[in-house]
Amino acid sequence: MTGPGERLTVRVYRQPACEDIPLPAYATEHAAGMDIRAAVTEPVVLQPGQRAMIPTGLHVELPPGIEAQIRPRSGLAARNGITMLNSPGTIDADYRGEIRVIVINHGNQPFTVQRGDRVAQMIVAPVIQVRWQDAESLNDTKRGHGGFGHTGT
Repeated sequence: MTGPGERLTVRVYRQPACEDIPLPAYATEHAAGMDIRAAVTEPVVLQPGQRAMIPTGLHVELPPGIEAQIRPRSGLAARNGITMLNSPGTIDADYRGEIRVIVINHGNQPFTVQRGDRVAQMIVAPVIQVRWQDAESLNDTKRGHGGFGHTGT
């Protein structure tokens, strides 16, 4: 495990003919997410309401206890209505397949994904696995059973 300011080394495999696609990268010094890019072989045009699975050409070898989350890019959502289904997507430490992004066009205009476009962001984070323990009851709290907007009334 790493602490603040430390870097985790992760092995990555790029599919053949994807060497031109940059590896995931942080856009700013303190960014939490790395931009990941489309490895489409030809432009993909998404009509309003249409979705597509966009390849990245990347396979990763995350260490046990680490996951990668694939999330939408806020700029694509704000400007074009482009977001991701199954968000955030989870890349488990034992997954070795290609990372692909399920994008959908919620906008009013067609949107084209070109090779090398930044289509999503990736967050790498620790995972805590739990062991469930059956209980007859749970400790009381001030909130109790309140949920689904109860604090706003």
